Amino acid sequence: MSTFQEYASIADQQERPEARSRLAQLWETRESTIIAIAAVTIFLAVWELIPHTGLVKPLFTSSPSRIIAAAQWLFANGFWHDIVVSATEFALGFGLAALIAIPLGVFLGWYRRPRAAAEPFISALYATPRIALVPIIILWLGIGIESKVAVVFLGAFFPILVSVMMGMRTIDEQLLKCARAFGASDRQVFSTLAMPGSVPFIVTGMRLGVGRALVGVIVAELVASTAGIGHMMTVAGATFQTDKVFVGVVILSATGVVLTEAMKRIERRVEAWRPDR
Repeated sequence: MSTFQEYASIADQQERPEARSRLAQLWETRESTIIAIAAVTIFLAVWELIPHTGLVKPLFTSSPSRIIAAAQWLFANGFWHDIVVSATEFALGFGLAALIAIPLGVFLGWYRRPRAAAEPFISALYATPRIALVPIIILWLGIGIESKVAVVFLGAFFPILVSVMMGMRTIDEQLLKCARAFGASDRQVFSTLAMPGSVPFIVTGMRLGVGRALVGVIVAELVASTAGIGHMMTVAGATFQTDKVFVGVVILSATGVVLTEAMKRIERRVEAWRPDR
């Protein structure tokens, strides 16, 4: 063996442990992400192959490649308008729900008697399926954007309200006793203990409200609408265009994942002050 080959062999032996250590470090830090990506890749590959086996008709299952082709056709033929309509309905309904539910939840969580008077109505409306109210809302507000915003509002309002109320009532007993021992007033307890302690509950309620609001958008558009993602899915389903239906499902799922992950990041940030449990 030549001197050059000896040096190359030694260098290769030195590099292999380093490469292995880098791969091991990558696996340790990104294990969950790697497993998730591998699972999704395998699922999409199997889904793509199923229609070609003849076991199930493509009309009922579609495939990733057919969904991509359908998405390209939709976006080239005005699908952006439906997305804007649904996004507007979601933003207005969710925004109004947060603006009203957060201060109302703070008020009802802090004051016992108003909470006792409101709890029967909150429990009844929270337990009522939103789809049962859609015909009444459409009867009152019509099939325009107002009825869609109302359904989205009802979907997001109650999870946020209940979560904020629980946050206001969940005050650390030791901190409360300590504050009272030092002569803290109700106003000081509210501003220094109740409100900071309820912030994680507020974010959690908004995270839950995101999913309910997305459901509200589609439910309202499926029942009565002239535009929107739900309207497109209704028309596509009625004409057996499975690929287009799956386009709507994928867009809604992706939107829900992105918004929920954003809320989770905010939730982790506002909970950073809490001690490890």
